[in-house]
Amino acid sequence: MDDVGMLTELLPTAEHLVDRHLGMSKEWFPHDLVEWRQPPKIQIGEPLPDGVASALFVNVLTEDNLPYYFSSIDGLFGRDGAWGFWTRRWTAEEGRHSIVLRDYLIMSGHIDPVTLERARMAQVTGGVSPEPLTIADTFVYLALQELATRIAHHNTGKALPDAEGYGVMKRVAADENLHYLFYRDLVSAALEIDPSGMMEAITRQVLTFEMPGTGIPDFAQHAKAIARVGIYDLGVHHDSILRRWFSAIGTWRADTVSTRRPRPLGSASCNSSTDWAEQQPDSRHRG
Repeated sequence: MDDVGMLTELLPTAEHLVDRHLGMSKEWFPHDLVEWRQPPKIQIGEPLPDGVASALFVNVLTEDNLPYYFSSIDGLFGRDGAWGFWTRRWTAEEGRHSIVLRDYLIMSGHIDPVTLERARMAQVTGGVSPEPLTIADTFVYLALQELATRIAHHNTGKALPDAEGYGVMKRVAADENLHYLFYRDLVSAALEIDPSGMMEAITRQVLTFEMPGTGIPDFAQHAKAIARVGIYDLGVHHDSILRRWFSAIGTWRADTVSTRRPRPLGSASCNSSTDWAEQQPDSRHRG
């Protein structure tokens, strides 16, 4: 099924999911989560472990790259109806995440603000963002990415030493969960109308998945540090993302899928996803 056909078929589903999202989302304000005070001129308290500081750094810079994510999704979904409304609403909510995360980082003194701003300039100037090939690929990538972001935010919050930071990350993770539910249920609906095309898209995206921070300066080093402290590593990706997501979207009936089958999920040659995984410490059995 082509992109126009997919969007047309799924428009009623999108309308329902937008209405559900608006009913479930809660209004909140960054200034209610971060106490305004004189920003510290030097780092306060005990320095964060490198992996935790890297997680905060990557989290906020990922949100800062929002203009390019919006451009990509807006170009695919279009500006009209439920599709256009969703893209704009999603953008507004993600922009609020950037605001509250930066407020927290500046007020807490956990990360040098000059380093952070220089990295933001480099990230946004570079304009690196995922570019899925089709609408089907976009649905799958966004479902995986939103779930991965939710888990990363949640795990980062648990690793922070202060209640304020935990509250910020918990709030942002809750929003990301609602975004994940939107895309997860789009994938499930799309599987009903084009199971073969969707299974091919799922195969492509699972095998080549990358977190959306790949344009961040020194991202590979930050990703390794984040993995070392267990916030997001191969074990987390397998157990909390892939297993959870496949369980959530359910099974697909083999008799509805064309004989032009995608390759089994473990059969691809070395690619960006597996390359990354091989560089991470194996923490599947971390206690």
